[in-house]
Amino acid sequence: MFDFSHFLTDTQSIVFTVLMLASLAICCLYYGMIHFRVGLWQRKGKGDATAAEGAKETLPPVSVVLTAHNDAEWLKENLVYLLEQDYPDFEVVVVDYLSRDDTRFVLKLLKDYYPHLKVVPFREDVNLFQGKKYPLSIGIKSAKNDILLLADPDCTPKNMQWLRGMVKGYSKKETKIVLGYCGLNRQNTMLGLLQQYDNLAYSSHYLGCALMGHPYTGSGRNLSYRRSFFFDRGAFINHYNVAGGSDDLFVYQNATRTNTAVSIGSDACLRTEPKKSFSEWHKVRLARVSTRNWHSVGGRMMEDLLPISMALFYGMCVASIVLGTMPWGLVLVAVAVKWAWQIVAFAQLCKRFDGGLVYLAAPFYEIYFAIANTILVLTPLNSNRKFGK
Repeated sequence: MFDFSHFLTDTQSIVFTVLMLASLAICCLYYGMIHFRVGLWQRKGKGDATAAEGAKETLPPVSVVLTAHNDAEWLKENLVYLLEQDYPDFEVVVVDYLSRDDTRFVLKLLKDYYPHLKVVPFREDVNLFQGKKYPLSIGIKSAKNDILLLADPDCTPKNMQWLRGMVKGYSKKETKIVLGYCGLNRQNTMLGLLQQYDNLAYSSHYLGCALMGHPYTGSGRNLSYRRSFFFDRGAFINHYNVAGGSDDLFVYQNATRTNTAVSIGSDACLRTEPKKSFSEWHKVRLARVSTRNWHSVGGRMMEDLLPISMALFYGMCVASIVLGTMPWGLVLVAVAVKWAWQIVAFAQLCKRFDGGLVYLAAPFYEIYFAIANTILVLTPLNSNRKFGK
């Protein structure tokens, strides 16, 4: 039996316990409101959407926009899956920006077979700004349809219904932005598992926030918005001088509760290959945090809520055991409750997005990324990238 007499009269014990339980509650609420919400998401009005899907005349014309830079291999492998989509009226716009490989020849060959492929070539560096915002803007300007779908050359649709799946997000007239999901093909290596967890956790956060009515970012690997809305909102002009942020900053500055929808049905998802080395993956993660300072204080607090709560929880657990302010058995019970709920919640994500068994080690991945992401945020960023994804 545990002796609670010291606990009930010691102020330090009470403070540590309150902080531990409060941080535990915040973590569990996060897992439920974010991971569970995304994992168990169901489209509203599913019956109506299914009925409308069968009527081709109700499907609006769309334009898929890609920017390519020395992506010949990816285009050879993936572009045909976009060109062969089961959709009545669409075009694929590819901006070939300063490629020095066989990109132009791959696109020329595909153009001969697919008249709905539009190629916008750039042979001279006329980009006065950093990153890919300028070539992407040119691609959007060259598109003829109002509904735009953005992806990267290394992304592959799960099937030939991707366009239909994403367009379902425009079921409401006021919708201007539709957020999608791009997963990673599974690799049972340490690097592959780390990337799988990182992608699931990051995607779940921005999708979950959007489902709660607080959209703040998106992924340009699977994103849609209206062309007219893009230009009405000034395109990328407010942040042209920032290398990254062609997707997340535009969404952050323009997405609202009423104009943003989420489409994460099985048909609406894309997949891509994980990076082959830690250095390549590090560049992706650096690009993600490069626009962090542009987010509002409230937005950054939302991003930091879980790692801060988690650090406080484990800190109080360790302090309680070391200082003897709480029986170690109760501390282990609290840790077990957190881990069990976290694993169950993350399992819903893995089930929806085919994430394998990565959820079984979710508590350990979470600790790793809490440390790694803190170091990443504090790392000085190189803002001299001319073109990046």
